Amino acid sequence: MTGVETIPLDLLDRKTIRTRARNVAIAALIVAAALGGIVSLFAGPTGFAITAAIVGIPLLLLAFAESRKTIALRGSELVARAVGTRVVDVKAAERFDLFVTDLRGARTINLLIGGPPKGKAISVSLALYAGTGGRELGILALRRLADTLAGSADTRALVLSQLIVAQLRAEARGDAAPDRPLYRLASVAPPGRMAQRLHPNAVAKFVAALG
Repeated sequence: MTGVETIPLDLLDRKTIRTRARNVAIAALIVAAALGGIVSLFAGPTGFAITAAIVGIPLLLLAFAESRKTIALRGSELVARAVGTRVVDVKAAERFDLFVTDLRGARTINLLIGGPPKGKAISVSLALYAGTGGRELGILALRRLADTLAGSADTRALVLSQLIVAQLRAEARGDAAPDRPLYRLASVAPPGRMAQRLHPNAVAKFVAALG
């Protein structure tokens, strides 16, 4: 697809991502060693090695994949790269969901898009909030994402496009984070849940009320 504009959609910078991945790797080694030590009391060194490998290797692979993960919008396609590459055509997508994750007081609002060409799904982090501040995708990234969603015939995609446009308008007005649509949506989800899907009808009503 030579000549097609590619817009990065990574919410966090590479340094932060690498730091997170390193922390996951360290935690994986600690957990694997601890569980292996417990099993070794009954099964000896062999039990330690097997348990440590079973627990540690998947987590280390996850950390490695996260350290390499990038997401971009290439024309109308979402492209996620980590160990491999996943592609979803936004205009032909069949799944559009908003999720809110709550982890150690920080809430992230994620847009999950799935469908052709291979039935994969890609999650795009739109914003992360902690307290009254946080981090949001850049203006250009949000604008291109809104335009691409607006090109879909799916009403859920159109609603999400309108939501992002409302977010951009709030930013242009200089509204504080708590007054922006994405922050308000993120704050609606009950606390204490790792990940919660926002019902499309509830999102549609929220967007309609924004005027």
